[in-house]
Amino acid sequence: MAFGQPKIEYKTIDQMRIMRRSGLILDAALNTTVGAVSPGITTGDLDAIFAGELKKAGAKSNFLGYHGFPATICTSVNEEVVHGIPGSRVLEAGDLLSIDGGAIIEGWHSDSARSVIVGGPKDEDPADRRLSDITEEGMWAGIAAMANGKYVGDIGDAIDDYVTSQPGKELGILEDYVGHGIGSAMHMAPDVLNYSSKHRGPKLKAGMCLAIEPMLVRGGLDTVTLQDDWTVVTADKARSAHWEHSVAFHAKGIVVLTAADGGAQRLAPYGVTPVEI
Repeated sequence: MAFGQPKIEYKTIDQMRIMRRSGLILDAALNTTVGAVSPGITTGDLDAIFAGELKKAGAKSNFLGYHGFPATICTSVNEEVVHGIPGSRVLEAGDLLSIDGGAIIEGWHSDSARSVIVGGPKDEDPADRRLSDITEEGMWAGIAAMANGKYVGDIGDAIDDYVTSQPGKELGILEDYVGHGIGSAMHMAPDVLNYSSKHRGPKLKAGMCLAIEPMLVRGGLDTVTLQDDWTVVTADKARSAHWEHSVAFHAKGIVVLTAADGGAQRLAPYGVTPVEI
């Protein structure tokens, strides 16, 4: 029996407006949580801060209870790539921390991630700063491609082109973990690759909302899932960075749902002006 590709959910303007509200709440909650990152705080403390911000805003977490996940954010430290579980781990100066979170408003989802180096600039390994910065800018290159491209695959091409064009030691783009559609559920069709592929994917159409989230590593691409069945680490213990935004594609353009300015500042160098819904 033949099976077709998973159906893409195309949102109405009103539905995307609710997602925008969810995205703004998530952006503010992440701002507060990232602002609390400092040596001596635990990843569990950060989870409590984020959960409190969602509660104050009247939103729900889409991570808590997702396939049994026990927290409201993922906190992935150093060689942990994604899905790290918050707990008693105490952060130290120089740690590279990725925080991934999501929110639900009226049944509509948002999803966003950021990487931060614990402590001040004096505590940074320049190689970690470079890793995080290239991951973040690769994400923005992919978002710009969503505005200007024809196919979902154009996003992965743009991320790949940006990352591989950077001078210095080449960084690895993880292929086992990719972006996704988002809307009435957190993870939906289509997959959004972070690398170039012969598969162009579906056409970009109004009503499509995508979570674009490159994950880069300083070493090899092999990963291992720990015994908690969640935390993914690099097999060679090389450090990793993760950045993500949820983006809406509508009839008049795109808007970054999880950025307060809709992505205006970071998209300007690409000649892209976000259009609010």
